[in-house]
Amino acid sequence: MRHPRPPQPPSPERSAELRRRFAEEARSERPDLSALCLLVGAEGDGSLDEAGLGAAQVKLDRLAGELPFRPGTPRAWAEALRDLLGERYGFHGVGADYRRLESSLLHAVLRRRRGLPILLSVVWMEVARRAGAPVYGVALPGHFVVGFGAEPGLAGGSAGGVEERVLVDPFDGGRLLSGDDAEALVAGTTGAAGLTPSMLEPAAPLDVVTRVLNNVRAWAAGRPEQSAVGLWAIELALLLPSHAARLRYERARLLVERGEFLAGAGELEAYAEVVGVVDEAGAERVRGEARVARAMLN
Repeated sequence: MRHPRPPQPPSPERSAELRRRFAEEARSERPDLSALCLLVGAEGDGSLDEAGLGAAQVKLDRLAGELPFRPGTPRAWAEALRDLLGERYGFHGVGADYRRLESSLLHAVLRRRRGLPILLSVVWMEVARRAGAPVYGVALPGHFVVGFGAEPGLAGGSAGGVEERVLVDPFDGGRLLSGDDAEALVAGTTGAAGLTPSMLEPAAPLDVVTRVLNNVRAWAAGRPEQSAVGLWAIELALLLPSHAARLRYERARLLVERGEFLAGAGELEAYAEVVGVVDEAGAERVRGEARVARAMLN
């Protein structure tokens, strides 16, 4: 079966500008999730120009304008989003979406109305937020969903002192989830039994973007011919204020795999200096990799 050709990257000049804006937005006091995800999309798809970025934001605004005015309870909000996005517009996901890079690019998800759970959740969250809904993302292990109601741990509640909270699965068209449903999702993707309170904590915008970039990296990792995609995903992740130090090692390894031996060796040596502070044996192994990379130049 032929798989669709992934979108082509932007020019180096365009990429540099997108990365500058991505880093600036990520370090702002209140990072804008839709803006960050659209900048990821523009880095992955060179056809997404400024007009396209603006059109995607307008589409989110327009969808929010089609919701009923202040539906009321968290359940009513969840049902209104399901009726609008899941039923009227057909936003949902299927297994084949995991094989497409576009499933991780917000502008493409808005156009196709298909995508990975986390990108469909971004659509739900951004439309709901614009309409004034009490909404947040929930990074269940292996499957991202959306919560409506007071965020866990925040003050507030109904007259009875208990605030209703509702989970929905945008990948399944916005299906409302019971506690058993959520447990089944986690068990189905990870094999783990039961939910812990930490699994239901709201996901911050930068955590969502990190997970989106992780998905892009995972997509590229299984396709050696798409190593350039994996590289830009790592490089965007390195622009986030908080990131795993090991990303620098992954970037160095990827450079070597792409035949950029000198640049990769230099990155490996720089990473070894960082690691050597706490793990000299590990640092020496990385230096050995750098020596091997440099030898490939001969």
